[in-house]
Amino acid sequence: MSEAFTVLKGGDRPILIVGDHASNRVPEDIDLGIDPALFNQHVAIDIGVAEVAALLVQSLSCSAILGGASRLVIDLNREPDAPGLLPVTSDGHDIPGNRSADLAERMIRFHHPYHHEVGRLLGGMTSPFILSLHSFTPGLASRPEEMRPWDIGILYNQDDRAARIAIPMLEAAGLKVGDQLPYSGALLNATMNRHAEVNGIPYLGVEMRQDHVADAAGWDRFAKILAPIVKLCCATLA
Repeated sequence: MSEAFTVLKGGDRPILIVGDHASNRVPEDIDLGIDPALFNQHVAIDIGVAEVAALLVQSLSCSAILGGASRLVIDLNREPDAPGLLPVTSDGHDIPGNRSADLAERMIRFHHPYHHEVGRLLGGMTSPFILSLHSFTPGLASRPEEMRPWDIGILYNQDDRAARIAIPMLEAAGLKVGDQLPYSGALLNATMNRHAEVNGIPYLGVEMRQDHVADAAGWDRFAKILAPIVKLCCATLA
């Protein structure tokens, strides 16, 4: 057991589901100085990721690793020198408790153990495939003019092999798909760059729209849509 991550195990299929922002947990000894209501909003957690991941672990008979602390404590999907690694603002909200925080301590406590475990899990698999699971808010308070009409987004950097398989299947399932939307994986893809692209491991980067995965019906719907796509990507590419 680790405060930096949770591992779910449903079987031995060589698929690893990675949820960098799956938790809104803030340890008791860390005071972010924010309204507790924010802990249930997109600035603190990728809504729906933990629940969809848990369903997929069972249906795919595979494993998942979920970040154990809120992205406001440390952003696990950032390079060690990236802006926003230890956020002091998020979508217009100040995070005053982070202004005097010890970045090195947070890295040692959360970031390093999480990424070490991702690497360890992948190292124990033969020909692994990764599903990187995130979710996005349909609207940003700080950019109200920005429209985000997609049901799901597919992100990647250089390796778009799984994206090319997944996008037409998602469209056939009736979803409005964003290809490199609501933002580009060429700009923000730290965890997959580190564990997948640099090692030649195929992966699918998914962003689910949060208002579609906010309840049990939504979790079940997206898990059922994603499961056969991930199976095909794994069978084809891994």
